[in-house]
Amino acid sequence: MPEGRLTQQDRRRIATGLAEGRSYAEIARRLDRPTSTISREVGRNGGPGDYRPERAHQATVRRARRGAPARSPEAEPQDRKVFEVEEGAVEMAIGMGLPKMMARVLIGLWLSEDGRLTAAELSRGLRVSPASISTAVGYLTQQGLIRRERDPRRRRDIYVVDDDAWYHSTVISSRQTLAAAQIAKEAGQTLGLDTPMGRRLARGGAFLERISLDVLTSAERWRDLPP
Repeated sequence: MPEGRLTQQDRRRIATGLAEGRSYAEIARRLDRPTSTISREVGRNGGPGDYRPERAHQATVRRARRGAPARSPEAEPQDRKVFEVEEGAVEMAIGMGLPKMMARVLIGLWLSEDGRLTAAELSRGLRVSPASISTAVGYLTQQGLIRRERDPRRRRDIYVVDDDAWYHSTVISSRQTLAAAQIAKEAGQTLGLDTPMGRRLARGGAFLERISLDVLTSAERWRDLPP
């Protein structure tokens, strides 16, 4: 049954496949479904580590009762392509660790015409409350994934995603890891390198330090990489 909605039995089989350590592609073949269907199903229902078939089925029923989203996959071909790209990108962002609302806001900005939207535009486009947008943009700004600009004429904030977004996010993350590495190394020295705990912490800190420095160097090297 390659078309149509997933059944509760399908979801139980997905949960079994995840528990067995199977890939999305393997699970999809067993259910005769597209891999994107499985990744979307798991991504929107807790991820591979927290997927529960009954909970996922109930969530689908609730979404159906609330009505279809603003952009439907049955829309015009170009709209359908945008919808599919958006769904896949949101799942990817969630899989990388972003909370769902933050992922939706980030991808909403990435897929906007010029990568610039106000909080009100995000709220309308995603059909969520202004409070949800405020929390999401605060988090994304802190992580360097978007930046905030002020419109002095209309006294409003504009949220922007540009070509440097991944660079800034990578640098922020690497610097945070570098700080954690230094703490681990110092803790190892304090406990003593002649103790198992001290060696473990010092070794872990040294590894994180080296990886972080490599990433920072690589980020600078490839910052202006053309598409």
